[in-house]
Amino acid sequence: MALPKPVPGLVIRYSYLWRREYPDGREEGQKDRPCAIIAALRSDAGDTRALVLPVTHSPPADPALAIEIPPRVKHRLGLDNDRSWIMPLEWNEFVWPGPDLRRAQGGDDSSIAFGMLPPGLFKVVRDQFLSLIEAHRTRPVRR
Repeated sequence: MALPKPVPGLVIRYSYLWRREYPDGREEGQKDRPCAIIAALRSDAGDTRALVLPVTHSPPADPALAIEIPPRVKHRLGLDNDRSWIMPLEWNEFVWPGPDLRRAQGGDDSSIAFGMLPPGLFKVVRDQFLSLIEAHRTRPVRR
């Protein structure tokens, strides 16, 4: 199967590099994790840059700055049963496809995708992300 297109709302397997790891000179995340594509931008040069938000099991310090993924959505995506949050305060930006996309063990290119967020949940994530951008509170890591 082919590599999926980077569309907003797609949840992918990705080696996410946290903003706190970036100043240490790290070029790759410590572990692969689900990430939600929040935007896919086509450049004048013809490449596509994907912006991804991390999904984490760690409860947010400020619950107003995270969106919990409902259990039924986690189940549909094939994620574990533990509570998880999408963190719109920071993101990774990379040229699609990039070396940090990860296949499922024994999977083909299509296995980098878990599936799509439901439209209503994606709208909540997108709106919070855009509000944080507008308030200059986000922290990108461009890779």
